[in-house]
Amino acid sequence: MPLISSLAIAADANLTAALDLTTAAAPLAVRSAASWTSGTGAGQADKLFSDRRTLAASATEDLDLAGVLLDAFGAAITWARIKGLIIRADATNQNNVVVGAASSNAWATLLGATSTLTLRPGASFAVNTGVADATAYAVTAGTGDLLKVANSGAGSAVNYDIVIIGSSA
Repeated sequence: MPLISSLAIAADANLTAALDLTTAAAPLAVRSAASWTSGTGAGQADKLFSDRRTLAASATEDLDLAGVLLDAFGAAITWARIKGLIIRADATNQNNVVVGAASSNAWATLLGATSTLTLRPGASFAVNTGVADATAYAVTAGTGDLLKVANSGAGSAVNYDIVIIGSSA
């Protein structure tokens, strides 16, 4: 199945200050974007996973990036390289969504084996590799393939959305 995909991260801002005769402005536009054609090399991706997930109060889950998650057609996905990732905590959550630091076989090429990223309610995180990057964020089946996601507290469930784009080789 061919996959054509892209991921963009953008920041736009305009800082202004009223002066005596004019208004000074400091506009900012920063964009990081990548588009991948179908395949497994640099500038290519062939695997996609997306889902809205729910974690019970104080619950955690390890997303296995090597052969357990299913694509939209029910086929198991085994990534060798992650090229784009988005995780978005639902704005109605009462607790935070914490990403990273699986207790074993952690997918460590993005956050390290023990670091975490905390997404407050409504927060999101995105990362993409450049199209010339053939290495991307490597996944090692059996030893470095678990992405832990946790609900930070008791009392209520959390919802989060996740999108993973990558390649099988």
